[in-house]
Amino acid sequence: MKQCGTQRIETDRLVLRRFTPDDAEDMYRNWASDPEVTSYLTWPAHADENVTRSVLADWVRSYGRPDYYQWAITLKENGDHPIGGISAVRVNEAVSSAEIGYCLGRAWWHRGIMSEALKAVMDFFFDQADANRVECRFDPRNPHSGMVMKKCGMRYEGTHRAADRNNQGICDVSWYALLKSERSPFLKYYSVNVTVQS
Repeated sequence: MKQCGTQRIETDRLVLRRFTPDDAEDMYRNWASDPEVTSYLTWPAHADENVTRSVLADWVRSYGRPDYYQWAITLKENGDHPIGGISAVRVNEAVSSAEIGYCLGRAWWHRGIMSEALKAVMDFFFDQADANRVECRFDPRNPHSGMVMKKCGMRYEGTHRAADRNNQGICDVSWYALLKSERSPFLKYYSVNVTVQS
């Protein structure tokens, strides 16, 4: 893989960019404090904005690493206020793969926003980082997350029983993935607007 770090990505409706410490209030209010948003995630809803500030400080420090990928999802019509996040939760250079995780504020569910963000990040990993495989996983009790993966052209690879843990406890985990060779040109979503951030 060509590790290139978190770059700004623009789609028709979205700007995916690096988080900053100033995003704490929006992040806390829009999704990080909502137990419904975090219900099937591996981290609990933030108890207060100080938790969010601490998390953001760690993310901002990590942007210096070329193998770190963490984007704030912003909606162009909403200004520069983040409404969710999408990141590579695991990068495996040995097989040139990235596992993507995501979450979105409840006010923006069911509008195709996460599918648009995931398609853009998949294109980024295939085109900019030269990944061979992009994968995602989800708790099958949260089918909307799996629908995002299917909408982005990922293929179902199976369900491991009682093989993961989230805020619901021990759970099954379903896997979807797409190989670079399986991409459809019709799924490419982001424009050439990928810019280096220092």
